Amino acid sequence: MTKKSIIIYLIGIGLLLALVLAWYASAFLTQPEPATFDGQRALADVETQMSFGPRISGSAGHAQALEWMRVELSAAGWDSRIQSGDLLGHPIQNVIAYRGEDMPKIILAAHYDTRMFADKDPDPLKQLEPVPGANDGASGVAVLLELARVLPAESVPIWLVFFDAEDNGRIQGWDWILGSQFFVSELTFRPEAVVIVDMIGDSNLNIYQERTSNQQLVDEIWTVASELGYETTFIPEPKYSILDDHTPFLQAGISAIDIIDFDYPYWHTTSDTVDNVSAESLEIVGRTLQEWITRRSNTP
Repeated sequence: MTKKSIIIYLIGIGLLLALVLAWYASAFLTQPEPATFDGQRALADVETQMSFGPRISGSAGHAQALEWMRVELSAAGWDSRIQSGDLLGHPIQNVIAYRGEDMPKIILAAHYDTRMFADKDPDPLKQLEPVPGANDGASGVAVLLELARVLPAESVPIWLVFFDAEDNGRIQGWDWILGSQFFVSELTFRPEAVVIVDMIGDSNLNIYQERTSNQQLVDEIWTVASELGYETTFIPEPKYSILDDHTPFLQAGISAIDIIDFDYPYWHTTSDTVDNVSAESLEIVGRTLQEWITRRSNTP
């Protein structure tokens, strides 16, 4: 073999080796880009829930929403179970979604039921109609479902919990937050953090810090939001003290936070409809929580 042939042969071997190494790196070493929270997909989930009609506990729309959530969770790779119970004579059906057998360090939760009477409607003739619940109910569910699709399996152990019977306080025979009260009464472990999302789809979204929420969690999540450029949405000022699904956790000594825009003009009215919900707002909240969970997952 001539010297020129040897050089050509070695070059060919080198190129082949480079190709093999490039293939190996591509197949085994390169990490795929993480999925990103999609506000338009979350808005589609709001629209789907609205197609079921009111999701009042015990109604046909409620049953449809419950089954649909479980199908969507399964498609995203999550197992789920229904936690059944009874409070004040009303059946409770919370949905608990999980991956693996580890107890969760984080619980993300929202309520999926809707209020039976639109008693805040400016039209007295509509105050006995049900609340459609696009923002007050469907928006929180939509954020949780989209997070189910985009959170990697390697995340810190998480449960996604969909509470029933949250929204019928000030109605005879009912009370607020029945689903979360029942859930906490059945807890046998202590998560590190509980995050409630409620009414976070308002097209004019302004999330102030809820006064009873755990301050450390507030600081963590508001810092993430600011670093993502959402400081005009996650406003670093306290404003309201709210009884919500985080309250039973706080009463049990568990760190919990309520992410809520309580300045929603269509609260408990018949105008709580899809046209008052924004994909951008859903995305701001979803991406903030996704980044917060990523940082929590990377913290020893």
